[in-house]
Amino acid sequence: MTGLSPGLIFGVIGCYFVVLYLISYWTSRGANQEDFFNANRKSPWYLVAFGMIGTSLSGVTFISIPGAVGAFPEVYESITGTSKLKPNIAFSYMQMVFGYFLGYVVIAVVLLPLYYKLKLTSIYSYIEQRFGYYSYKTSAAYFLISRTIGAAFRLYLVAIVFQTVCALTGMQIPFWLTVAVTILLIWLYTSRAGIKTIVYTDTLQTLFMLAAVIFTVISIGNAMDNSLPEVVSLISESQYSQIFFFENGWADPNNFFKQFISGALITIVMTGLDQDMMQKNLSCKSLKEARWNMMTFSSILIFVNMLFLGLGALLYLYSSSIGLEIPTKMVNGNVSLKTDLLYPIIALQHLSPVAGIAFILGIIAAAYSSADSALTALTTSFCIDFLDFEKNKSESDTKTRLLVHIGFSVLLFLVILLFHSFGDDSVITQLFIAAGYTYGPLLGLFAFGLFSRLNINDNYVIPICILAPIISYFLNGYLNSININIGFLILLLNGMITFIGLWAISYKPED
Repeated sequence: MTGLSPGLIFGVIGCYFVVLYLISYWTSRGANQEDFFNANRKSPWYLVAFGMIGTSLSGVTFISIPGAVGAFPEVYESITGTSKLKPNIAFSYMQMVFGYFLGYVVIAVVLLPLYYKLKLTSIYSYIEQRFGYYSYKTSAAYFLISRTIGAAFRLYLVAIVFQTVCALTGMQIPFWLTVAVTILLIWLYTSRAGIKTIVYTDTLQTLFMLAAVIFTVISIGNAMDNSLPEVVSLISESQYSQIFFFENGWADPNNFFKQFISGALITIVMTGLDQDMMQKNLSCKSLKEARWNMMTFSSILIFVNMLFLGLGALLYLYSSSIGLEIPTKMVNGNVSLKTDLLYPIIALQHLSPVAGIAFILGIIAAAYSSADSALTALTTSFCIDFLDFEKNKSESDTKTRLLVHIGFSVLLFLVILLFHSFGDDSVITQLFIAAGYTYGPLLGLFAFGLFSRLNINDNYVIPICILAPIISYFLNGYLNSININIGFLILLLNGMITFIGLWAISYKPED
């Protein structure tokens, strides 16, 4: 941490948040409930598209994806003594990214026209119109669970990095205080204008995040006495640059078909059926602009993910050149790889102070660009789906919304502390595993609504949507016991079980 004093670090962070609050002040002048929920449907589509890059990547991609690039089974075994196939080694994550693109096409062609036709603020209102009260509340509840888990995992990762920064500068700050300040800062600049503010702050934060990665790549290249073209050549010729994996069959977590299909499903569910991600799209002026936003964003995302993977390869090449070992941690008496910490350690301890500052701003931007919109989306969904703001408008709605916003802030704080008490796996793996179980019923409900003309007995939806994840969990455990690893396709399995359950309680509508 040579040259990085606590005063310098917190001074830069303070300036960064001053800028965010100035944006919040500018966007929140005269703001009303509609601004908080959908920006009065006046958001410029190009700002939404650029800001969504940061939201979709988050701190998980910023740290975990580059760290996973070099976690080959032989590396894992040499350090931990246990052979284990890890997902997203080398550039295999690009297989999932290509699946993401297919998923975004489905969203633009199938889901966005539906949402705009019905003029939805909460996308789960569609389920109420299609099936009824209990189906509607169930889908909204699963979103609240899913997004709370996802946002908490992302903030948990960033809090760990902040703790590392504090430790390296000699500061002893309690973990709970780091988390509390992180969430408080988010609440302060989103509490008044919600999504209207986030469209602009996420644009700024995406810019900082990408700038940090590019600057790190250049800094490592300079440290290795390589020009940018030489760095590109070094990465492409390394063992880390393999994209497609077909050789080891279905048992391989990096198998192309498994990754590609998972990527498409994850995008459809975690973006198209997610109030957080769709809330920005629904703030665009028209369906045409929302589609422009979606296709532009998804195209750029391919190149951005390639940039992150290139950084990951470069981190391992640089570590090898200076003899730096992959970070580890003792968990229950066993050695565990902590590849998430490789990027921060190199940026903060082995590069210039400017590179360290760029990393700190990048990780803050990555965390806040996803967490701020998640907090707003949770508030929006609860207010509209459970407090019926659109149906029963009153003068006290603004005060109630503020209290809900505070409530979800406290909930995120408590969930992060819970994760900290027992979390020991790769953050990105935990995130997608959790999403596979909590988003599955959403996939089943929307799929049944879109692809069948049947009605269902609404009273039986809740037990079906509770049983589907439980059955999926035990079935996945059995498949693993016979050496069949379906990985992130647990999402599809979960959705299919929900779909079958809904079909069992369905009936033909009367003419």
